[in-house]
Amino acid sequence: MCWPFGHPSQAAEFRVSPRAAPRTLTAVQSHYDASFAREMGCSEAEWLGWLPAAIGAHAWRREGQSVRIDLGASASEPAHLQVRWSVGAPRVIALARIPRLLVQFDFSACDAAARYAFMRRFDLYMQRGGG
Repeated sequence: MCWPFGHPSQAAEFRVSPRAAPRTLTAVQSHYDASFAREMGCSEAEWLGWLPAAIGAHAWRREGQSVRIDLGASASEPAHLQVRWSVGAPRVIALARIPRLLVQFDFSACDAAARYAFMRRFDLYMQRGGG
């Protein structure tokens, strides 16, 4: 198949085998650093409403715009996550105004496997619908 101006259409050459395995999409990252920052497209009230369920069964304590989450104990010191946030200026796209929260994650005494296990649940819970 060709476009009206004579060049072949790449889409016409794309074929999918009926026996091909379906593609799986990764919903979360494969690695989380001990410290990282994110922008969340939500208000502080929405964030606070979602936070307890995203944390799960872990013990946690809120102090202002910060949460300390206990992730378990090791022999030397307890592993925990400190999450701090601040309200950023809203993102404006044409007439749409999207609230913005600036969030900092800091893990302490936590190995990569424990960070991944916690953040996998946290990210999947915090995901919101899109297109």
